[in-house]
Amino acid sequence: MFSRTFTTKRLPLLFLTPKGILSFSLSRINFSAVIPSEPSLPPLFEAPFSTHIVGDKPILVRDFIHSALYDPKHGYFSQRSGPVGVLEKSIKFNQLQGRKAYMKYLDDIYKRSDIAWFTPVELFKPWYAHGIAEAIMRTTNLSVPLKIYEIGGGSGTCAKGIMDYIMLNGPSRVYNNMTYISVEISPSLAEIQRKTVGEVRSHLSKFRVECRDAADRSGWGDVEQQPCWVIMLEVLDNLPHDLLYSENQVSPWMEVWVEKQSDRETLSELYKPLQDSLIKQCVEIIDFDKNHSSQSSAIKMARSIWSKVSPKPRRCWLPTGCLKLLEVLHEVLPKMSLIASDFSFLPDVRLPGERAPLVSTKKDGSSLDYGSYLDAKGDADIFFPTDFWLLESMDHYCSGWLKLHNDKSSKQGRKRRTITLDTSSFMEEFGLPSKTRTKDGYNPLLDDFKNTKFYLSVPTHNTK
Repeated sequence: MFSRTFTTKRLPLLFLTPKGILSFSLSRINFSAVIPSEPSLPPLFEAPFSTHIVGDKPILVRDFIHSALYDPKHGYFSQRSGPVGVLEKSIKFNQLQGRKAYMKYLDDIYKRSDIAWFTPVELFKPWYAHGIAEAIMRTTNLSVPLKIYEIGGGSGTCAKGIMDYIMLNGPSRVYNNMTYISVEISPSLAEIQRKTVGEVRSHLSKFRVECRDAADRSGWGDVEQQPCWVIMLEVLDNLPHDLLYSENQVSPWMEVWVEKQSDRETLSELYKPLQDSLIKQCVEIIDFDKNHSSQSSAIKMARSIWSKVSPKPRRCWLPTGCLKLLEVLHEVLPKMSLIASDFSFLPDVRLPGERAPLVSTKKDGSSLDYGSYLDAKGDADIFFPTDFWLLESMDHYCSGWLKLHNDKSSKQGRKRRTITLDTSSFMEEFGLPSKTRTKDGYNPLLDDFKNTKFYLSVPTHNTK
């Protein structure tokens, strides 16, 4: 393991104490060089599962998406380990000439496998996880036993990489007393995580998997008052979203529900006035009404005239699944520090609407994108871009500060310090970029992941 010294010169001052030290406790890319952890399963979709998601009564879009992805028997993630692959060995970037050689290397392995996608932490192991571990070690309060929760841990590569790094680079007491808990909804992935982490025997006594839904409050038990870390890598993009619809530029937003047609074989959308509490909370955070009310009467009149001349339906996707998860995490882990990484932009999205997802499957070795989320039958991944500005607003909202901030009589300060960094900035600060650089200077981690970001959020002294 390599020792290294980092400076804090690139970090904003909000994370610095007067003494100059850090003060907090801190696409999908179908490159394909993966080897399945277990044999790929046969085709799973003899019947259109999507028509079974919806019963006699309509359901909200978020419930439809949740079932399509996580149904215990038919959901995309729950029924097989195939969507997440495991590299047989780390890529030796320094031995590759450049981008062309790198892409050929990936393509060769991809042709020998049948995996839908793999994560950056897998592609750049162990260096990606080591960067996250360095961020934790450099900023955590080492006088308190280190406790880490990872939500949606995939193949366990991140967990093993972080524990390896702390074992080799941290004080022995930190490693010996640490606890690493993976909260994983997929039973098949939970088993793979145990095997991956178990490759180092000493990790097993410090690691466990809890197979449950992290957004379900009942699974967490009592509120935990001790500081801890929560890691979410490529989790936000697969959280259920709700959908709003408006007939034109001035009509009010409506909730979208999914219902069966009379033939019982096709699905359609149903529009209702806003009534769901989680949707209304998300709308409150985005503050649609305030944005509209602040417009001048001339602008409103122009919008009204234009909507009659050229009416255009509007759609807006709301990350209600993320909001629900953050509410639960802030309730049960009020002193958590959070590291989340995800895609800020997705190319070639066919679905309409702000923050619209990609709905993609893999057939005969090639990716196939659907034009509607209703086509997802348990065989398709549904993943969304992350609006990091909205994520920060939801984080403050769930901490209680944003609600207090709207109360003019409250003078309480922010409860969270937050920062959003490009992946390249994060890895240049905390990682070892030289380890993912090819002979000619090309660096796929820094050069190819321009549409990914890291979000860091830590408690302040205003947290009770």
